[in-house]
Amino acid sequence: MPGQVGAIGNEREGLLAYLAQMRYVLRLTAYGLTPDQLRAAPTASSLTVGGLIKHCASVEEGWISTVLREAQPVDYQAYADHFRLADGETIEDVFAYYDRVAVRTEKTIAEIADLGQDVPVDHSVPWNPKDLDNWSVRWVLLHLIQETARHAGHADIIREGIDGGTAYPIMAAAEDWPDSPWMQKWQPAGEQRG
Repeated sequence: MPGQVGAIGNEREGLLAYLAQMRYVLRLTAYGLTPDQLRAAPTASSLTVGGLIKHCASVEEGWISTVLREAQPVDYQAYADHFRLADGETIEDVFAYYDRVAVRTEKTIAEIADLGQDVPVDHSVPWNPKDLDNWSVRWVLLHLIQETARHAGHADIIREGIDGGTAYPIMAAAEDWPDSPWMQKWQPAGEQRG
């Protein structure tokens, strides 16, 4: 996937394309990391690359459940667990979960005729506005883009703290771009360029 979203034909396509792009750049932050590195928290924060990816998948799943008006019992322990990889949980497990969530999101949005359709505001959550009863599906998609982009930025910083890897060199390595005078592909520490 290129570093930028391609041409957009309409609003729905654009919102889904930007969400897909943000998922992709978030996932790239895990490229080449070991299981221990995926769990590493090299900053003052307890956030980890693996935990952030899992959290974003969980948040997206929750918002699509809200759009569909599905019951979601409050479980604070499950919420906290979404910020970390469980013992034995792999990044491949998390990617498979995120893939299922993405398919569900795209299917759900494709079946909604009007992006202005009401989505109820959960007033039990302290950060939600108390004077608003409904968002729209459009708002939910924009929020998911915002949430995923915010955490992709966090993951970028964490990743750089782990091994110095930054977004475009990691993308170049993952997509096997040719090296250029101004950018080299990321490679694990200790490996020599051929």
